[in-house]
Amino acid sequence: MPQIIKKKIRDEEGFIKRLRSFGLKVTPQRLAVHHAMIELVHASADMVCKQLGEDSDISQVSVYNILSDLADKGIYSRRYSPDRKMYFDVDPRRHAHLYDTRNNEFLDINDEGLIPLVESGLKGKRFRGYKMDSIELQIICHPTRKKRL
Repeated sequence: MPQIIKKKIRDEEGFIKRLRSFGLKVTPQRLAVHHAMIELVHASADMVCKQLGEDSDISQVSVYNILSDLADKGIYSRRYSPDRKMYFDVDPRRHAHLYDTRNNEFLDINDEGLIPLVESGLKGKRFRGYKMDSIELQIICHPTRKKRL
């Protein structure tokens, strides 16, 4: 049975190395956004702004631009909810997700064989007028139990 992973922490040192490898400056704003993302794991720009708090001098536009730059470079990745809201994911590797429609949150599924299983099922399939580039697996669901406090 696949495991649901609530958090995957990425260390600051690794983050700084990735920034530098792409020629990006290590700024206090990027570090603040990254620290918020470590806590949130999957988040929209609005959620990151809320996590940063009212005392933050980083504008919502700057947060969005930082997150987009990090996703464009492959340091983070993007996810879309069923209602097409953009979320960013601190883990850029290809992996499957559950999307909880009641709590509007993504949860990582730790199952290395799941995406290859889907890919093997689609091997040789043709979609008229389209060429498949990749597969992103997102299972849309809702909790069957109340959240524990």
